[in-house]
Amino acid sequence: MRIAVIVALVTIASACQRDPGPDSRRAADPAKTSGAGPTQSTDIIPLDQVAKSQAATVSQRVANTDITITYSRPVARGRALFGALVPYDEVWNPGADQATAIAFSRDVLVNAARLAAGKYSLWVIPRPETWTVIFSKAADVYHTPYPGETQDALRLDVRAEPGPHMETLTFYFPTVDGKDATLRLHWGETMMPLSIRVP
Repeated sequence: MRIAVIVALVTIASACQRDPGPDSRRAADPAKTSGAGPTQSTDIIPLDQVAKSQAATVSQRVANTDITITYSRPVARGRALFGALVPYDEVWNPGADQATAIAFSRDVLVNAARLAAGKYSLWVIPRPETWTVIFSKAADVYHTPYPGETQDALRLDVRAEPGPHMETLTFYFPTVDGKDATLRLHWGETMMPLSIRVP
């Protein structure tokens, strides 16, 4: 009797080693499986693998309208910016990697020009004083090349302003009051404001 129990236990143990069963496979950590799943936020990555232009999102509600800007933030690192790294009179996406995008949950007025609700990629043509700002209907594109004028939803001329040094390219809302807001692009010692009004 005792020998039969021992033989049965050895047989069961042997079978378990050959096939761990579906529960064991489900319990495996997907982050440790080659090519599986996103990296855990607790993972430590080496400095040389950190993106040079890190991703950012800025959101602002103006009255009953949500405005969201998604972009990557290049760093000046002592470089001459406008008229040098960023040439004058050429179309430039103010960011890096994926093109900077801006989304409006409702129709708005940008510098008094109507812009329909939706998502757009944002482009500029920098000049020493007046910049051209372009909202392109090609929203989900890379930061080069410019999608072309046929995709333009709106073009505006905006006066650039001097400002204190901003090391990392930044979009922010310095004023929000009632149905009005100012959206500002700021990099180096140059600022470009856009007036946004909710109808």
